[in-house]
This record gives sequence, C-alpha cells and structure tokens, in this order.
Amino acid sequence: MVASTHWLASAVGMAVLEAGGNAFDAAAAAGFTLQVVEPHLNGPGGDAPIIGHRASDGHTFVVCGQGTAPAAATIEAYTDLGLDVVPGTGHLAAVVPGAFGAWLDLLARYGTLPLADVLGPAIGYARDGYPLVPAAVRTIGTVERLFAEHWPTSAAVYLPGGRPPEPGARFRNPDLAATYTRVLAEAQAAGADRLTQIEAARRAFYEGFVAEAVAAFVREPVLDSSGEAHAGLLTADDLAGWRATEEPTVSVPFAGVEVHKTAAWGQGPVLLQQLRMLEALGVEDAGLGSADLVHTALEVTTLAFADREAWYGDPVDGDVPLDALLSAGYAADRARLVGADAADGLRPGSPDGRQPRLARVFGVPADGVWPGRYEDAGTAGASGTVATAGSGEPTRGPGDAAVDGPALDVTPAGVTRGDTCHVDVVDRWGNLVSATPSGGWLQSSPVVPGLGFGLPTRAQMFWLEPGLPSSLVPGRRPRTTLSPGLVLRDGGGFAFGTPGGDQQDQWTLPFLLHHLLGGLDLQAAIDAPVWHSTHVPSSFHPRTSVRRGVEAESRLGADVLDALARRGHAVHDAGPWSLGRVSAAGVRPDGLLHAAANPQGMQGYAAGR
Repeated sequence: MVASTHWLASAVGMAVLEAGGNAFDAAAAAGFTLQVVEPHLNGPGGDAPIIGHRASDGHTFVVCGQGTAPAAATIEAYTDLGLDVVPGTGHLAAVVPGAFGAWLDLLARYGTLPLADVLGPAIGYARDGYPLVPAAVRTIGTVERLFAEHWPTSAAVYLPGGRPPEPGARFRNPDLAATYTRVLAEAQAAGADRLTQIEAARRAFYEGFVAEAVAAFVREPVLDSSGEAHAGLLTADDLAGWRATEEPTVSVPFAGVEVHKTAAWGQGPVLLQQLRMLEALGVEDAGLGSADLVHTALEVTTLAFADREAWYGDPVDGDVPLDALLSAGYAADRARLVGADAADGLRPGSPDGRQPRLARVFGVPADGVWPGRYEDAGTAGASGTVATAGSGEPTRGPGDAAVDGPALDVTPAGVTRGDTCHVDVVDRWGNLVSATPSGGWLQSSPVVPGLGFGLPTRAQMFWLEPGLPSSLVPGRRPRTTLSPGLVLRDGGGFAFGTPGGDQQDQWTLPFLLHHLLGGLDLQAAIDAPVWHSTHVPSSFHPRTSVRRGVEAESRLGADVLDALARRGHAVHDAGPWSLGRVSAAGVRPDGLLHAAANPQGMQGYAAGR
C-alpha cells in the first residue's frame, strides 16, 4: 500500500510494488515523481528525511537527506552584507540539495530494482506532461511578477506564453526531463551492475554536470526576500563533499507502541516530548476532542516547542541533551507547568540541569520565561516588501481564510510560503517507509538554467547569532521542520506524516491520539478534527508567531472553541476540513495492510491491494 500527497505518486509507488519491487523501491519512485508533479511543494534540489523499517530483522533507520550549509556560509558572510537574518529566498538561502541523493541512498542500501525502473515514471511525467493541480497554479500566480521581472529562468518554465498555466492543464518540464534522462544515461554507461549505476547517478548530480550548472548559476546575483539581489555561497565543492547518511531513529514508548522520529537536527522529537508529557498528565482519561484535552495538548505543545528553540540543532560542536529531553522524569517535571489557562511567553526547560538559551529576538527572560516575539493574527508574516518568493513551508498562516484545495499561506504582501510532500509505503513483507520531501520550491529559488529545478532555501532556518544549537555554522544541517514518523508494535506498525512546517508535529498529535487511544482506524483518525498552536515560534522568516494563538477546525464544535477562548487562547476558527494533510500506511495487528490519506483538495490518495 502507498499513501501520499499526490495521486500520481501513489499510483507510481503501487506500480513498482506490483512489478515486484519492495517498499524502498516504491518510496524512491514515488519520491522522484513528487519532485515532478508537486513542484510548488518540493523538487530534486530540495530536502528529504526518510525513516525506514526492514521487517526481516527489525532494522529501523533514518536516511538523512538534509543538505548542509556551504563551507563559505559563516555568520560574518551574511552580516557583512548588512543582514541580520538569512533571506528566505534566493541564492543566499541555498544549502546542499539533499533529496536526490537521499532517494539514491535508500535505493542503493535497501532497494532491489534498477535505477531506470525507479526513475522512469518521473522522466515520463516531466517529458510528456501531467495535470497541474490548482494549488500549484495559485502559487505560480502569487510570484508571477517576480518571475517576469527578476527570475527569467523560472518564467521560462512556469509562465508558458507569459502567463501562469491553467489549473488541470497538461504541464511539461522538458529541462527537468532532460536532466533526469542525462543522469540515467551516465549511470547506465558506467556498467550493468545496479549499485554501480546508482553511484554513477550520484556522481552525475553531485560531482558532474548538475553540480557545475548549480555552481555557475549561484554566482549570479538574484533578487531575494531582503529586497536586494545577492549571489550565493554554494559551490561545486560543497555538493561533491556531501553524501546522504544513515543514522538511528529516536523513539519513546506510548500507549503500548514505540513512536520513532529523527534526531534533533529535525523537529521530530517535539512530537515525542508532547506524547511523554500527555502520558504524564494521564491523557488516556481525557475525552478526545474535548476542550480539556485540546487545551492540555496546546499547552504541552508550547512547552515542547520552547525546548526545540533552546536545545534542538545539528551537534557540529557540542551535543544536544536529547536523552534527557525525552526522559519520563523530565516530561513529568515539564507537565507540572500545565495550568488551567493558556500560558504566555516561551518556557524552555533545563534538561540535566543545563540552563536554556534562546535567540536574542525572543527577549530577556524573567523567572525562566522569555517574552517571545509576536504579531497580531491579521498581520503575521506580512513583509511590506515587493512580492517575493516563498520563504517557509506551513500550509496555513495565522488568520488565513480557508481555500479550496490544499491551503496556501498568502500574505498581504504577496509572499507565498511553500509547503511539503509526504509519502508512506508498506509492502507485502512488512517493510515500512515514511518520507517528507520538501524544499526546492518553485516560488523560493529561481530555476537553474538547463536543469529545470531550483535549490533548497533551508539556510533561512539558521540564526545569525553565535552559540545557539541552530546557529549558522559551515557544514551544519539546518534544524529542519521535516518530520516523517513510524509507529512500531509487535507484529507490525505504520508509517505516518504530513506536510505543514511547524505544524507537522502538531497535526500528527491528534491523529495518533485518536488512533492509539481512541481506537479509530487510520482513515477515521486522519479525518478527526485538527488544531494547532501559532504561539510557537515560526521556523521561517520573519520568525514571528501569534500570542497564545490557536488555529482550530470548526468541527471541534463552538462549545469547545468558546471554552478554549475562555481559557485565554486566541482562537481562530479555521473552518471545517482546513488543517492537516496526514497520510499513513502499515500493518494491522491482525496482519492485514491498511493505509489512509487526507481528503483535503482531493489530491492525496491511498492505494493498495
């Protein structure tokens, strides 16, 4: 079974499974397809953390497809340009593209099929065309002027005839098709062996013609979200020196299962911290969907995300106290801070007795509480600059009205934040894959001439302030929001995840509670009403949030929303069926396979047989 954010990716994954491939082959084929059919959500130049589980021996692992900061990307390199934040778009935000290499690494380590079988569907859709979803067209429309006036390489691909394509129209990207085709040709020329071909494909991308084109283009200044044109810092040597890596997952027990995430170079452990605190508070006895449960969940969310700001990052020099953060004792201590009303400020904890530190923009702490950095719900995210490309990945911003289809965050200034994809696969042997590809958004980085795709802008997540766990350091991974997940139990488990930036590990929380505690099947748990906090700091430029802000679906009921407001939450009714894009696939306790996808926009699909 395959569940993903686009029906074509789900169909491609199923075709690979039916052709005899395993879950790892299918996930890679679906991932390459997503790079083509959801260009506003991800691309070959993006990022892709992947969690996998091999059923034959119980091996559970992470393939890290998060690229690193360039060697020249020092804090001084940006501050010398008069910048106090990394721009959210353009060349200065570029890190090493990780997605393409991550899918190749997964295929080499755990797949069985030749590269041509896995990459072929993506080549076909890029060459022959596919129906462009309305959300992609809306995204292109928000940056039409930017493309026409400043990013001509993007205009050449996404403004055929000088205007955005029509929703549902056949859309082709011949340059991307040619890039994939040349990579495959160089791979096949290296020899008949499967692993030899995969390694040759990696060299073509990271050491060959792709890297050369990227390096040459980044030297040319382009307009970014600072309002100025800048050249980038990424070089061919940065690409040649990077490889996807495998590492262990981190996990906690909850409700009789093990929940697995990436380490703290991603935000995934915040879900584990939330589950730990809810368990300490006896969430099993709370009514699902009640005001008490939603309030409690929101409060543990703000505590977990405050810890994210203080402690999470790529431990290039130093360590992240992750064992302490995920311990039952620490969770119990943090849970005691949850009161009857919505708390203000940011309250990071002190794992192992260490004193937390937040970025200066969050203010000076008093009694362990940082004031935070907030904007009104109606203005959060507005930059006041000319329309520029997307800077982040959340599907909804504070106060946004619901739209038809997968929601977009469009600020009054015309800035469109990007979003993300997700794919889950389970095969007949019980192997599991969960992946959250993102970055390389068409609206955030101009198309590299001749390649048909843009670069990842994940460097915007670094702080230009030294000494923080997520400060900019050359070679460091940005602390990404991308957060695939696995649940494992005796006899099986399931892969799960969602797009949504900072909301990813909030939207999956009610899903897991409804499934693991409420006994709802995967689809019913996905369909249950969703909420999230906007009080937590945004990971993306301009890094603001809404004081005690909550986005909640009206399907929770007016009585619940009113009760949350009385407790001090700044509640925004997001409308029905407006939040979350969760999907999941796995093995039931009785051995049957099951999968589910979010119904919003009729774009994500689960398929199986």
